[in-house]
Amino acid sequence: MRMRFLTGGRQSRALSLIGRTAGLAVIALAVVASATAGSAQVPPPPPSIGAVVPLSYFGPMPSSVMKELVGPVHLLRAGKINKGGTRITLPLYLGHNRDGKNVWYILTDTTDKANSESLGLNFSGKLAYANVGRAAREATLLKNASLVFDAGGVDFSPARKVVPGPAAKPFPPRIGQPGATGDAEYSPLVRIINQPGTPIYNAPIVAFDVDAKEINFCKRPPNYGLVHDRVIRICPRGNGGGTVTLETTPVFSFAKPSLYISTDASDPVVAALDKGIFAPALADIPVGRDDSAFSALERLFPIANGPTGRDNPQRQGLASALTDKDKKGKPLPPLQVIGGIPTVALDYSPLWDLQLAEWTPGAIRKGYRARIIDEFELLTLVAGGWVTGPGGKKFGSTGIIVNCPIVLRFL
Repeated sequence: MRMRFLTGGRQSRALSLIGRTAGLAVIALAVVASATAGSAQVPPPPPSIGAVVPLSYFGPMPSSVMKELVGPVHLLRAGKINKGGTRITLPLYLGHNRDGKNVWYILTDTTDKANSESLGLNFSGKLAYANVGRAAREATLLKNASLVFDAGGVDFSPARKVVPGPAAKPFPPRIGQPGATGDAEYSPLVRIINQPGTPIYNAPIVAFDVDAKEINFCKRPPNYGLVHDRVIRICPRGNGGGTVTLETTPVFSFAKPSLYISTDASDPVVAALDKGIFAPALADIPVGRDDSAFSALERLFPIANGPTGRDNPQRQGLASALTDKDKKGKPLPPLQVIGGIPTVALDYSPLWDLQLAEWTPGAIRKGYRARIIDEFELLTLVAGGWVTGPGGKKFGSTGIIVNCPIVLRFL
């Protein structure tokens, strides 16, 4: 059954694994502090505490020897991540629709395993099963290595607007208006029909039907009437190429702090909350059977009513994201729980089946409400009756799909 949102002791264990403040480990120090210790931007304690050797004596991160071990692990290697772990800079591609309109896009995931390694993209075999209905549009690769898309466009002119609900229940928001809307043919998924195996690529649009001069926000703030709401900086070239810097979001995958970028959603309110494109074509992908044969999806578990408070180390959820702000007044991330990601599971997909979770009044009265960082932890709470779907309904798929490519695994 589809649901539309209407308008309207673990910390120290994880932090002790961080052993060096060089390269991506610097990101781990900064962002794991943010993701696992509320909103505080204080670096976690170094492993030299309680030891008789200086910090400089500790060896490299285990993931530098084997990526499956303790991170950080840079997964979307096509991009460069800043030291704070708050943004990623990716190559900017220029293609065209058959009517000649410019299509500025990024690449994040593909079903082509060999090319994923070559380009530094995430491999997702499950995306092959997203070729249903309008969910994957077609493109042709030209001799100059650019793509011509059969159809699909995005209107970036609307102003994104999110207004929380009443103080006692800020989620769902009173207003959730996305800042960009795709037409009936738009999907971030692109099937290249003239290449072996007709691979599918995740290619979200970041600007549409504009030339390079109009979106040259390399040294000035972006105009969000022209570009994706997650763009921080965009430096196009007239004949294609350039770079685009996008805002990232911290999440948890099986208790491992990670990062992703949210680019599209099949629901307008979710798109507004995530600063993404409302892409209704994604709704053609079947939901509710994740991890089974021929599923294109993994699961995402937003918490509707988790603990709130900027300095609360248990802070989590959509109510918190709508009301809690950092010291500069920027909304804090919801710290969602997601399913498998590369190097953690075999079934990664950038497409997530949104399964909204809500703490029951009984769980809140008993003081059980706390931050959840693991899928099995959450499902155990559902099985015990402490967490349900919204309004006490049965827990399961809302019918909403979000496109959130994974960027990095911290631990």
